[in-house]
Amino acid sequence: MAAQLVDDFGRVHRDLRISVTDRCNFRCTYCMPAEGLEWLPRDDILTFEEITRLARIMVERYGVNGIRLTGGEPTVRANLPTLVEMLAALGTDLAMTTNGVSLPLLAADLRAAGLRRVNVSCDSLRAERFAELARRDALARVLDGIGAARDAGFDPVKVNCVVMRGVNDDEIADFVEFGRTKGVEVRFIEFMPLDADGIWTNDLVVPVNEILALVNQASPVEPVERTSAPASRYRFADGSGHVGIVASVSDSFCSTCDRVRLTADGQFRNCLFAVSETDVRALLRAGADDDELAAALEASVASKWAGHQINRVNFIKPRRSMSQIGG
Repeated sequence: MAAQLVDDFGRVHRDLRISVTDRCNFRCTYCMPAEGLEWLPRDDILTFEEITRLARIMVERYGVNGIRLTGGEPTVRANLPTLVEMLAALGTDLAMTTNGVSLPLLAADLRAAGLRRVNVSCDSLRAERFAELARRDALARVLDGIGAARDAGFDPVKVNCVVMRGVNDDEIADFVEFGRTKGVEVRFIEFMPLDADGIWTNDLVVPVNEILALVNQASPVEPVERTSAPASRYRFADGSGHVGIVASVSDSFCSTCDRVRLTADGQFRNCLFAVSETDVRALLRAGADDDELAAALEASVASKWAGHQINRVNFIKPRRSMSQIGG
């Protein structure tokens, strides 16, 4: 039986989020500054073999049973199905979060390589507003990508919508209807202080109770038993599907969080809001053996905070934005 990757608060970590690239084909307003970012040199990015080795250690030694590929935008990484095939061989629940633009070209290959699930980020169903938020007129392509994922056999297909007050909170009912008619599960996500432009304030956060009330107005729901997943899930009363809400700010789930993260440049993070990182790329390239790598992972997880402290005076915003950390 595998050992457990446990922090000082007794939380067992079984979910690994891997950012495979820092690059993106969007410049979303809350992820990236308008002028863009300085991309990492290619040699600074972990190779497929390095990613797979670290993932294997976590699966075989610590029972990690979920891996999610993120970015930047993961589909801009060349030969992504090859990495998917390598990771799929580890036997975990392998998923990916994407903006969906490349799915019409890649969905079938990713599915054949062993990818099990996809989450597509889409913050507006209105073309003009989408273009403003993503800084790219690509809503039609994202919607095509969602359809391609469904056609390729991914089930469920989830759609992530970051809700911002006065920006897109008037579309909650539209997303509910979209999810019900298209057979996808919409997840509404509270706006978190990880934006590159530094515009985040608590006034922009639409809390879970408001989101849930608007969902219920559109179509009544009933709660589903909570798991360690980030979203609280609700079942439509008429049996037409589910909707989720990720309340990272107003009702944090830190006490049940089981996620750790690996950035594209090989920094291991024990929390999305961590202010320190462990440089496993340096260990890999210095010839560290599996025991040494495992010891570094264990030390990092052991030092994880009780919670992220958002809305408290001692909250420290991470130096990296979401696009550099991975979702």
